[in-house]
Amino acid sequence: MAVKPVYDISDILRILPHRFPFLLVDRVDVLDRDLKAKNRVGWKIRAIKNVTINEPFFPGHFPHRPVMPGVLQIEAMAQAGCLTVVDPDGPEMDVAIAGINNARFRRPVVPGDQLTLTAEITKDRGQIMVLKCQMLIDGDLVSEAELIAKVFPKGSS
Repeated sequence: MAVKPVYDISDILRILPHRFPFLLVDRVDVLDRDLKAKNRVGWKIRAIKNVTINEPFFPGHFPHRPVMPGVLQIEAMAQAGCLTVVDPDGPEMDVAIAGINNARFRRPVVPGDQLTLTAEITKDRGQIMVLKCQMLIDGDLVSEAELIAKVFPKGSS
């Protein structure tokens, strides 16, 4: 029996502003956060992205060997991180990538892969947060990065 996801695609569409072709999270299976804690350090997420040959970037990257671009791998991890940070029952917030450190790509992501995206908040400075992000396939690390995120009320910058 399948476990009900924490967020299904309908929930994700309510939380994230991204739409086709840039929505890169299909569901959230685990969301571990303490909304009563004084900061968000330790909040974690595990999300899923199913990669199909129908992705709009594959015809050009590359026609002879379809590979998911590294920048979109970073974006997928960032979207998972955003879902970690934003409380859908709280005030409407925007999240922007403010920095990327130590990005590593360990093997190509190709059609048919199911990506497990993880993110954990390691530092919380109010509007600025640092997240340790990883992308796995069948438990093997595919890519990783430390993302610096700026969180701010929707409509401000």
